[in-house]
Amino acid sequence: MTDPIDACMAGAASSGTAGREGLAWLASERLNAECFCMGLDREALRAAIHARAGDDGLPALLEERCPYVFASRPVFVSPAQRARMFALVEAIESVIALPAYQEMALARAPAIARHRPGARGVFFGYDFHVTSTALGLIEINTNAGGAMLNALLARAQRACCPPIERLFESVFPLMATADAFEARIAAMFRSEWTLAGRKEPLRTIAIVDEQPQSQYLYPEFLLFRQLFEANGWTTVIADPAELSLRDGRLHCGEQVIDLVYNRLTDFYLEAEAGAALREAWLQDAAVITPHPHAHALYADKRNLAVLSDPVQLQQLGVPASTQAVLLAGIPRTEIVDPANAERLWAERKRLFFKPFAGYGSRAAYRGDKITQRVWQEILAGGYIAQALVAPGERTLSAGETPQALKFDLRSYVYEGRSQWLAARLYQGQTTNFRTPGGGFAPVYEVPEGCMDTMLETSLQRLAE
Repeated sequence: MTDPIDACMAGAASSGTAGREGLAWLASERLNAECFCMGLDREALRAAIHARAGDDGLPALLEERCPYVFASRPVFVSPAQRARMFALVEAIESVIALPAYQEMALARAPAIARHRPGARGVFFGYDFHVTSTALGLIEINTNAGGAMLNALLARAQRACCPPIERLFESVFPLMATADAFEARIAAMFRSEWTLAGRKEPLRTIAIVDEQPQSQYLYPEFLLFRQLFEANGWTTVIADPAELSLRDGRLHCGEQVIDLVYNRLTDFYLEAEAGAALREAWLQDAAVITPHPHAHALYADKRNLAVLSDPVQLQQLGVPASTQAVLLAGIPRTEIVDPANAERLWAERKRLFFKPFAGYGSRAAYRGDKITQRVWQEILAGGYIAQALVAPGERTLSAGETPQALKFDLRSYVYEGRSQWLAARLYQGQTTNFRTPGGGFAPVYEVPEGCMDTMLETSLQRLAE
């Protein structure tokens, strides 16, 4: 069998330019359907967890709490698909930077969002559906979880044979990039501290969520604590009710808190239990990231209605070239109101309905699944209607009854730059982390010259 690395490089050298982007999109879809040469190694995963966390109980906790958080197969994308996603992120960031856009977004947000911090907000998550024929931004989140889990997952991928192992190590060095990703995460929190105008060293971090030990992704909080403490930052994991504001400083018990890594889904800090955190935000008593200001500018789903409307983009003064990128990559989105209700009901089978401040697919509905009762809830207010864009598909194994799961792609973004690209495999209406074989998956960008080689090698291995 020809060495895959040699074949890959030869193929890349001979690739032409005519129609290359379209062929690459089709090739990545075929790899997702037919390539089984790389997958999750559970023993390697346990070793990676122990090496990062130094806690023998964490692998068991992950298996008990999150049995379907790590997918069994990676997902493949083409360079052209990745480039289009990043170009769309850049276009959106350029619009959000416009004073006119910010004035509009903040005017409809609660007053707390108008407090302007120096910190930008960590872990923006741009979520996409990508197929061989379409690409669409589904939503933007400002507290996207899973980053540390994806770094772990990258260290636990194993190939079916030594030649493919060498190919992946040469072309897709995920293990090395996982180390770099964790370094970027630490640098991001340092940057937030500096951007907030703090001159003294960052010493303490609180990872804050409601009843954190009961959260599905609590194991990830433990991984973050390990990373933070490895960088010299004393770290606590706390419920917002455990925080207090004394002498102009935020405290958790007797511990002064410099920075809060905010994992709450109470995006505007409205709950009574978060009163101390709310006051700390308004008084700049601690650096809080992500925060209400970022949520209003990025994650309120009404913003998608602006970003996908040529009339509003024109009014904001968005350049024509940027408009073209936005309109090609963001599914048409509208705010549901009495004026368009009849039309949207008639078109519902081509639409997806989401609440303005929704997260984790809660109270989100495919139009072809909604009942009259649900429709009345939607009409009561607080929903957007978004044109459907089909998710991609990843086949997990060959055989007479192969299992194919849907997937979306999440780009973790900070300061307008992508830090990591991950996939989420699932079955059903929305991402759910309840599907055997599903969960977070590594994403491999496949050079055009490598695609045929990988497929040929994978099929040969299956035939043996």
